[in-house]
Amino acid sequence: MEKKERCVDMTQGSAFRHVISFTIPLLIGNLFQQFYNLVDSLVVGNFVGANALAAVGTCGSLGYLIFSLSSGLSVGLGVMAAQAFGARNHKEIRKIIANGIYILSGAGLIVSVLFYALAPSLLRLLRAPDTILPEAVTYLRLICLGTVAVALYNGIAAILRAMGDSKTSLYFLIIASMVNVVLDLLFVVGFGMGVLGVGLATLISQMISFVISLIYALTKVPCFRLNKQELRPEGKTILRALNLGIPVAAQSSIISVSTMVLQGVVNGFGETVMAAYTVVDRVEQIVQQPYNSVGTALTSFSGQNVGAQKLDRVKQGFQAAAWMALGFSLTLLPIVYLFGNQIVGVFVKDPQVIAIGARGMRINCLFYFALGMIYIPRSILNGAGDSSFAMINGLTEVACRVIYSNVFTRIPAIGFWGIWITTGFTWSTTAAVCLHRYFRGKWRTMFDKG
Repeated sequence: MEKKERCVDMTQGSAFRHVISFTIPLLIGNLFQQFYNLVDSLVVGNFVGANALAAVGTCGSLGYLIFSLSSGLSVGLGVMAAQAFGARNHKEIRKIIANGIYILSGAGLIVSVLFYALAPSLLRLLRAPDTILPEAVTYLRLICLGTVAVALYNGIAAILRAMGDSKTSLYFLIIASMVNVVLDLLFVVGFGMGVLGVGLATLISQMISFVISLIYALTKVPCFRLNKQELRPEGKTILRALNLGIPVAAQSSIISVSTMVLQGVVNGFGETVMAAYTVVDRVEQIVQQPYNSVGTALTSFSGQNVGAQKLDRVKQGFQAAAWMALGFSLTLLPIVYLFGNQIVGVFVKDPQVIAIGARGMRINCLFYFALGMIYIPRSILNGAGDSSFAMINGLTEVACRVIYSNVFTRIPAIGFWGIWITTGFTWSTTAAVCLHRYFRGKWRTMFDKG
């Protein structure tokens, strides 16, 4: 039945070709997805002001935490589906989809209600200045309202990717991103709604991406059309999905907590440094997308091949992805050094913010390859079902951001530049831990234990 869709069997043929052909649509889609935050920052920074930009920016780590708690579970579902697809077990895929509905909608609802209620307290915990607190609360609460839709969208996309289809979700993201651009300009420039306008634009765009992906899945992919008997929850499947998904969700959540700790350090240096940090963070969300896309491709690639017990192909995928990450990192170095000021200047016009942000980017770009070598081994480990490492990985990032930020920013000669040094050192340390885990080879036994 699945042969009618854009499914790709990655257990045969060139590993490099599969990884790169799977990565390209993911990269384009991830870049469009970044428009949600990128356009918000561009519109707010240019048409409202630096304080409004800081209000949107200070919600970044909390927004990441919100979606990590709910949507991180989709990774576990995707791993299960990829392994089932590699093992040619299509009945199991339908079972995973059915139980995924309960997992993702339940998690999304709980997270949405919890963070909506706690929004003011969480922002105060991040030391958000009183001058931006009301707008930050408004923006964060609007993000919360889209949590269930985002979780379910990510679940649908994860299942499609598990079956080798990385193109379909790209089309959904392009549509939603274009809607986001139009609504941002309409609400902020046309109606003068400020931060409220960008929040509404983001919420509506997220809802649209979910609705169109659901319509596609139900009309074009037979395994999503479930009967009443198949929709009954099954404890064994839910338990295995949670065993795989919770550590990954917890990893992402722990990482987001570490970025919140760093955001608190940033906020202590005032609105100018906050605005510069926000811009650099937005740019580096784009920078991370090639690494993230390769990683997502590797999760599906390794999942299918582990399910088919073709472990040597997983190692071939690692090598191909590592060369891709190195090439991209070397390409970015001269771009950031030569055009850093111009890149930051796209987001904000304040000369001081531009100067600080450009220098921060030049510090971080020295560590981009280390960033790539976090995504690559971590994604292979996830695809193989090595869920226990996810917590180790998350705790490593927390420890690094807490320790490095408190050390570097307190050195008088470094000051707030320690924020960006912290990021680079965190990437390097975490990459070393991920590579150590991969080369130990424990992941080779994960499928048998599952």
